[in-house]
Amino acid sequence: QLQLVQSGGGLVQSGGSLRLSCAGSGFTLDSYAIAWFRQAPGKDREGVSCIRSDGSAIDYNHSGQGQFTVSRDIAKNTSYLQMDRLKPEDTAVYYCAARPNLCTPRSPNYNTWGQGTQVTVSS
Repeated sequence: QLQLVQSGGGLVQSGGSLRLSCAGSGFTLDSYAIAWFRQAPGKDREGVSCIRSDGSAIDYNHSGQGQFTVSRDIAKNTSYLQMDRLKPEDTAVYYCAARPNLCTPRSPNYNTWGQGTQVTVSS
């Protein structure tokens, strides 16, 4: 059974940083892509970033100019989302999701999801 367990998140001041973790079980990250999404109240879920099974990454947060960095540790079967220069508009529930090999920003294409973690950025 494929499972993703998230950790990290919380409350941070504007301009601060946070790192989210997403630990996988039942599969290995060298065969699956891990995408990060976020959903703010009243808004659609949107893609933030993704790391493919080959380790290459893609940034969907085009307005962020490198604000978010996705990475992974194969030995720990865990992906990370490093978030820097956080702004109040980054406040949302952040999710990780897995699918075989390739990334897509379309959330319906992912069958396995983490439980979500709240990130709140105060001004």
